[in-house]
Amino acid sequence: MDLELKNKIFVVTGGDRGIGLAISKLLAKEGAIPIIIARDTDSLQAAKNSITESGGKVEIIKAELTDYHDCQSAIGNVIQNYKQIDGLINNAGVNDSISLHGGNPKEFMISIERNLLHYYVMAQLVLPSLKISQGAIVNISSKTALTGQGFTSGYAAANGGRNALTREWAVELLPYNIRVNSIIVAECDTPQYQKWISAVSNSEEKLKEIQNRIPLNKRLTQPEEIANSVLFLLSPKSSHTTGQLLFVDGGYVHLDRAIQ
Repeated sequence: MDLELKNKIFVVTGGDRGIGLAISKLLAKEGAIPIIIARDTDSLQAAKNSITESGGKVEIIKAELTDYHDCQSAIGNVIQNYKQIDGLINNAGVNDSISLHGGNPKEFMISIERNLLHYYVMAQLVLPSLKISQGAIVNISSKTALTGQGFTSGYAAANGGRNALTREWAVELLPYNIRVNSIIVAECDTPQYQKWISAVSNSEEKLKEIQNRIPLNKRLTQPEEIANSVLFLLSPKSSHTTGQLLFVDGGYVHLDRAIQ
């Protein structure tokens, strides 16, 4: 299926690793140009090398997403160099374990800033361009907002905000034909996830326990599976889809985990 994304410009926050990198690679494979915005120079360069070596086009911009002026400069550069933005993928964030027991108000607000505020900032900065292109926004979110996880109040609250903003923006942007949707991620096999599971005692047993609770195939979701759904939501092929929270999770959130 031709997703009609060739030569379109998409901003991908945190597109240098994990789910973001999978999205960036697939965009490039479809002939689009991902603009990866992240803060780690080495990771950005590695992502660029990987995409260009496969024959794709990509642009990388180093920026701290919690810094408004960095975000403003990054989007300004995109507009200056490409004259258009066709979509935004808000992806960057980290499960930082700011809990009710062990956190404090300052840490909680830092977590919100780290995981939610830049979603709003980036959407606002690209909005004038999206009005012209009638583009799309896809917010990457987490099951923690719906299922809870324990000991991660800041991250869970931020993801609840991501979901709420998805619906709010979908309504606000209807007059401009800008579609806004969210992908809800549960247990996904990313470097960040691997780092977390490896730090858990009896990590192999814990991973097997988690996988057994995933109804479809008893396995972790792969980043490429998230990316496939993201590209569909960015594409004109999903032209009448907006305000949706799409769960790409092997049935983890909604299906009975007692299923064997």
